[in-house]
Order: sequence, then structure tokens, then C-alpha cells
Amino acid sequence: MRYIVVFAMAVLMLAPPSQADDKIGIFETIHESSVSFLETNEAIESAFADSGLVLHGSHHVRVPEGAHQAKIYILTSPRFVQAAASEAPRTISAQILRIAVFTWGDEQQTYVNMANPVAHAMVYYSQSPNYDDLIAAAQSAAEEIRQLVSVVPGESVSRQMKPLRTEKHYRKYKGDGPARMMAKFRTWKKSQLLIEEDKAENFDAVVDRVVARIEAGEISDETFPYGWEKLALIRVRDDAVYIGLTNPYIENRMVHINSQFRGKDKSELAPYPGVDHVAALPTDVLIVKEADKTQVLHYGQMWRMQLYFWDSGYRAFTANMGVPSKIANSIQSALASPEE
Repeated sequence: MRYIVVFAMAVLMLAPPSQADDKIGIFETIHESSVSFLETNEAIESAFADSGLVLHGSHHVRVPEGAHQAKIYILTSPRFVQAAASEAPRTISAQILRIAVFTWGDEQQTYVNMANPVAHAMVYYSQSPNYDDLIAAAQSAAEEIRQLVSVVPGESVSRQMKPLRTEKHYRKYKGDGPARMMAKFRTWKKSQLLIEEDKAENFDAVVDRVVARIEAGEISDETFPYGWEKLALIRVRDDAVYIGLTNPYIENRMVHINSQFRGKDKSELAPYPGVDHVAALPTDVLIVKEADKTQVLHYGQMWRMQLYFWDSGYRAFTANMGVPSKIANSIQSALASPEE
């Protein structure tokens, strides 16, 4: 019996760690292109015609000084959307897929990464009774993205990108390290902040009203967080609409801040390694029909920035504490009902 116990312990020690113990990136690098930035984007855009994925929008990211090139794509997988059809409408952020194409390093080589669908599913579906099935659906969506991008000349890869976390961490995500208090120890649901509320039957009118307010705003430059561009409007289902927003300020801040303390990754020829995090864009506005109400929601930006940019380091967060509130307040003021 003693030998059986010893053998069993040895097997456990040698066994690979479970997914729950693995570190999973909120981003994943999936392709190293051997052609130019332009040719890489052309190949990806052509591939959508033969893909089950649906492209809803794209955007050239304004990298400071034009030091790198970057473009994002916002898409959905109908199969993933169908798999999550019974989930709460507030969870649709998990179903919005993003691909980023960017140049990086002294050679300005073109890379492709994605906002990791599996990591996002772990956050938003942590309490769902269908959790395992939804993780499997997210894995399938990730594979659809890899297949789409595989048409690009070069090499397919699979590298988890920082910030890295375990499944257990994602499922209880309230921020990271000592900065949790900056996010007020909020989960994703508590980080969804109400902008406006109306009757359930006014759902379509609310969508139209929010879009009109976005389009009426005057967009400032990268020094002020005013005005927003709508990159995608996705009616995920009848009770849930996603609107993806960006502006010069949020793009400048996220690239600058994430690059600030990445000394080993940056050089004179490639000063902004944080360009590899642009798949964090766009930022989310949700319009959902729930409990006989139509609600317009956005996220507390400190929670969101920790999710995507915690690898910037605690110093970067403390040096830029006012940035998240500037962004959140700008969205709130742009979309809230005008005072009578």
C-alpha cells in the first residue's frame, strides 16, 4: 500500500497544472506576419468573406508621433453569441471579439494579437451555471479568430501576453494587487455604471438617442478627453446592444502609460511597446433591457484599465490616477440626458 501511495503522489507531482493554475493572458499573440502592415490588414479583411465571423468595425489607432502602426477590428462569432443566448444581457462584453494588427520592435515587424475570448468569458460568466459550456464556446471563438488570421503570410503562434492571471483570479476579478482599492474592490457587474434609465418599451428609442448624442459631440485632441467616436454598434440580441467608443485621448493615454516602464521593450526606433495592448479598444457602452427597464451602462475605467493594463506597473497607475475618472466622466457627460 505504501508503494501505491508514493506512486500516486509522484504522478500528481509530474502532472501538468490544470487550467485553473495556468497563467492566462488578457491578450494573446496569434501571428507573426512576414509581410507589411498594409498587406497583413488586406489579407485579414479579405478572409472575412469566407469566415463565420462577422466584422462590425475597424479603426486605425493614433499611436503617439506615428511611431508605430496599429489597427483594430471589432467582430462577433454568431456561434458564441448563440451559446450565450440565455445569459444576462449585461454579459455581452464577453462576446465582443477584437483583433489588433500592429508594428513592434526596431524592425517594426507586423504582429497580430487578440483580446483573449477565454479570459473574458472567465470574468463575465464566472457565476453562470453554464460556465463550462461558455468557456468551451469562447475557446471555439478563439480558434475561429486563429483560422481567420492564418491566411496572413508568416507564422502562426500562441503566446499569452501580460497581464497574466489564473482562472481563479479572473473568476473573482476585482482588480490587482494593492490597486484593488483603486477599483473599489468591484466585480465586473458592480463596475457597470448607470448613465440613463428608461422604460423597457423605449429600448430602440434609447439606442437612437445615445447614438445621436455620440455623433453630436465635438472630438478634442489627445490632450483632452472630450468627444467620442463610435467604432461599432452591435445589436447582439433584442435586449442588448453594444457600442464601442474611442477618442484620441484614450488611445494616447493607454499607449503612453503602458509603455512608460517597459524599458527593455522600447528603443529610439520603437518607443511605444504599449502598442501591443490596443486590442483593449474600444471602450464599452451597453444598452440593455432588464427588469422592465432600459439601461445605458458603461464601466468604471479604473476597473477596466487594471484588467487590460496592470502590467504597466503600480507606479504607472499611481502616476496617472486621474486618467480613469477623466475618461469615465467624459463618457457620462456625453451620453447623459441633458438637464431640463
